[in-house]
Amino acid sequence: MPFSQQSTSGGAWVLTDGHAGNLRQAEALARALGHAAAHAPALLPAAPWRWLAPRRLPGADAAFGPAFAAGLRHPPALALGCGRQGALATRLLRERGARAVQILDPRIDTRHWVVVVAPEHDRLRGDNVVPVLGSLNPVDDLWLAEAAARYPALMALPRPRIVVLVGGPTRHAPWRSEALQALLQALRQRVLEEGGSLLATVSRRTPATTLDSLRAQLRGVPGLLWDGSGANPYPGMLACADRLVCTPDSVNMLSEACATNVPVEVIEGHCATGKIAAFLHALRERGRLEPGAGAPPAATTSPLRETGRVAAAIRARLQLPTPL
Repeated sequence: MPFSQQSTSGGAWVLTDGHAGNLRQAEALARALGHAAAHAPALLPAAPWRWLAPRRLPGADAAFGPAFAAGLRHPPALALGCGRQGALATRLLRERGARAVQILDPRIDTRHWVVVVAPEHDRLRGDNVVPVLGSLNPVDDLWLAEAAARYPALMALPRPRIVVLVGGPTRHAPWRSEALQALLQALRQRVLEEGGSLLATVSRRTPATTLDSLRAQLRGVPGLLWDGSGANPYPGMLACADRLVCTPDSVNMLSEACATNVPVEVIEGHCATGKIAAFLHALRERGRLEPGAGAPPAATTSPLRETGRVAAAIRARLQLPTPL
């Protein structure tokens, strides 16, 4: 452990660059460890650390602005970081005595953190490395029950409720809008003939033409389309779903879908390459993904709940109490 002349305060700090995916993972881990994320100084990265984090250069105490520099004098007992900026922040806090946990491969020696939580597909290994399949997220039975209680109108929609989670094509998952359009037409026809509901939600990366297709196919059938305006009912959609259909572009979205208790189907999963392809392959090996449209669902569905497993491994390593 690094030498520290300062004592730590209680609580846990969550430290990220503010990107939604990184913040969600760090907050989910804090929740699983039984900590409400305490107020942490905002990270305001300055050059050159903005580009070089988590590498430590002289004067790094000033890397994130005066509020964080002052916070270093009173570090938390536990610091949870996600992403490169969070990795440098937690590295600096560990030097002050905090127990530092880094989520995602820091791309430098893991000895600078007590624990590093890294995706399996990164193939990072080490005595202090805890591998995770997919990404950390808050979805478990309690989270789903709370979401169901917050969205009674969605829970009252006719069943079966089919929920489509739409991201946007990427370099490593260049799915075709035509494939989604064909599937939406088939799902719409099924609901019209057999009953049920059709719901969909989009992301900021969803192409405008795809959003137009969603509006057309969901018009006149029971359900809901969240088009990016107003409050996002995404938690309620996961809670109410009897079946989930996802585009293949987001590990975070796929991880959360697979953490539910319902069948999950991926549109055009065959187009994925690199780390996303490896993740999809691992999910298929576990039997977590349905084979495709029209195929009968699996007799049983085992949810992917990595956050609880990772939290248990961290509690054991850091000798943290089990939350009540």
